[in-house]
Amino acid sequence: MADEEAKEVNPATGWPFSRRYHKLLQRRKNLPVWADRSKFLDALAKNQVVIVAAPPGSGKSTQIPQFVIEAGYARKGKKVVCAQPRRLVASALSRRVAQEMDVKLGEEVGYSLLFEDCSGPKTTLKYLTDGVLLREAMYDRMLQSYRVVILDEVHLRTLATDILLAYFKDLFKSKSRSDLKLVLMSTQNEAKKLKDYFKGSRIVQPLPSLHPLEIIHSQDPVRDYVDEAVEIVSQIIVSEPTGDIIVFLTGKEEIERCCWKIEKLIMDLEDRIGPVKVIALDSFMPVDMQKKVFKAAPPATKKLSPAIDGVIQHPPSLVGRKIIVSTEIAESSLSIDGIVYSIDCGYTKKKVYNADRHVESLLILPISKASAQRRAGCARRSAGGKCFRLYSKSFLERNQPEDSPEILRANLAGSILQLRKLGFQDLLKLDLMDPPPAETVLQAVDTLKCLGALDDEGSVTKLGELMSEFPLDPQMAKMLIESPKFCCSNEILSIAAMLSVSNCFLRPIECQEAADKAKATFMHMNGDHLSLLNVYNAYKLNNGNSAWCKSKFISQAVLKAADNVRNQLKLIMDKLNLTQCSPNSNSSNIYNDIGRALLAGYFMQVAKLDDSDSYVTIKGHHVVDLHPTTCLSSRPAFVIYHDFVFASKNFIRIVTDFPQEW
Repeated sequence: MADEEAKEVNPATGWPFSRRYHKLLQRRKNLPVWADRSKFLDALAKNQVVIVAAPPGSGKSTQIPQFVIEAGYARKGKKVVCAQPRRLVASALSRRVAQEMDVKLGEEVGYSLLFEDCSGPKTTLKYLTDGVLLREAMYDRMLQSYRVVILDEVHLRTLATDILLAYFKDLFKSKSRSDLKLVLMSTQNEAKKLKDYFKGSRIVQPLPSLHPLEIIHSQDPVRDYVDEAVEIVSQIIVSEPTGDIIVFLTGKEEIERCCWKIEKLIMDLEDRIGPVKVIALDSFMPVDMQKKVFKAAPPATKKLSPAIDGVIQHPPSLVGRKIIVSTEIAESSLSIDGIVYSIDCGYTKKKVYNADRHVESLLILPISKASAQRRAGCARRSAGGKCFRLYSKSFLERNQPEDSPEILRANLAGSILQLRKLGFQDLLKLDLMDPPPAETVLQAVDTLKCLGALDDEGSVTKLGELMSEFPLDPQMAKMLIESPKFCCSNEILSIAAMLSVSNCFLRPIECQEAADKAKATFMHMNGDHLSLLNVYNAYKLNNGNSAWCKSKFISQAVLKAADNVRNQLKLIMDKLNLTQCSPNSNSSNIYNDIGRALLAGYFMQVAKLDDSDSYVTIKGHHVVDLHPTTCLSSRPAFVIYHDFVFASKNFIRIVTDFPQEW
């Protein structure tokens, strides 16, 4: 048998398959979706649109694209593409599929993310984000390079996914790409709605392989779900049978606090437990950290039990475990083997646009019933498991049945500009699954007109054409385009890159004072934008040295990402013939030049200090205060802000002052 396997040749490479390939193939065949391979391929051959309705863990995200490739759809220069809402998932899936196909990542199998591409001329299967696919459609209206497009995680209903659904519906209606196939992968709950939307489509529903699951709800309201989660982790690692644990929280700060408390717990328990590995997981995690999530738990250790009546007892195994503390990103496409215990805080963090207040903010909101089901399901993909819900049954019953489509709660200015490039002039007339409120659309159009991206008739201007070339929100794009006028485009490139990544400042619980002192060395008296510029410049001056980053409590991964973003934005500026320049180092107007460029893009995000020593936003007239993390020691009369934060009161975050005469 081994000799026969060695003789098999991989058609993608022309080389014999490796032993790992055959090992992974056996695992592939055990996935629920494998049993419906023929049924799916038959449906794809006979229908233009196929809906695969299966729960997380069924294998659809890794296997369906391979079924399509193996059936020969990627021929004559055409590719198969699989779009994911989340960049981390897209890159992780591409690595897994490259292993299963026994090919090198970046060659036959690749991925393409915003500001990051790992594909080449040989690539026949490409994973990418739905946002990247939408941008590709802006430049290749017919998507001529693709034979089959797979949209995964459709049930998450991201803004880009909803626009892509409407785009494909319009494309198929025009019959201009009758050869193009579309596969929609979602949960069973969303399948009927998708079938009604795409008339004549076919549903393929693989039978799930369900292990038993016990769900335990909290009886009383939980005061602090991070502390409660740590308490349950303690119970599991001391008294529950073997199995890894996943904890669902809302964001990076909660995850860091939870990980720190669990690490402290492990130290306190010492020899009462086996080896435990604690891993944080969020959407900004670098690749090397992502890989740790998929590694097996540390091996169990053994320890002699105390002697009873002079007799040494049989040595019990001290179980080795892996504990993953994650955002909602681990709910579905990321299938992590070995998880038997799921701890669900019951909340998630969403970006919500308030049309009445003209502001967009990150809010912590209750999860949907569907999300709760997915989080619980993580505990039974490998074996029977338990889900600990840190909320009552009545709490869940009050929640929405499904996730709210992003298009109903997002600022649509950037999307409207993209749609104009796609040839759709009126979002209100576009056949969307869930049309957005007219007021939100009209406000977005008004924003684009104020920025100069649309003229009075709503047509895209030359400035709007330039803005649409940048994969950024319209305000940031305009700031970049205007920056050469103030001879500071190099500095604005760096600031834009830093604003496009997550918070770079680390503040470990055990050394917060030292972290605050390190952060203070980067602070600029005129504001946070210039402080971020100081961080980036210092990082480059020190050649991205990891020891320097550690000593300054700066995330090396975040700065690497910012550097990559800057390089990609620079390429776009080069393509558009936008000059890259810096102010004269001897000039006393360096701050003024950068400040004016910031204001050119963010003039609608200005707040003024009133007579009562409170800040009021120019647009919407909301009373706000400077966020506690700002570096400003004074309260200047006017500030530009980047974020509007809802907390105990309204805050504006990442602020820079400027004089009234500007």
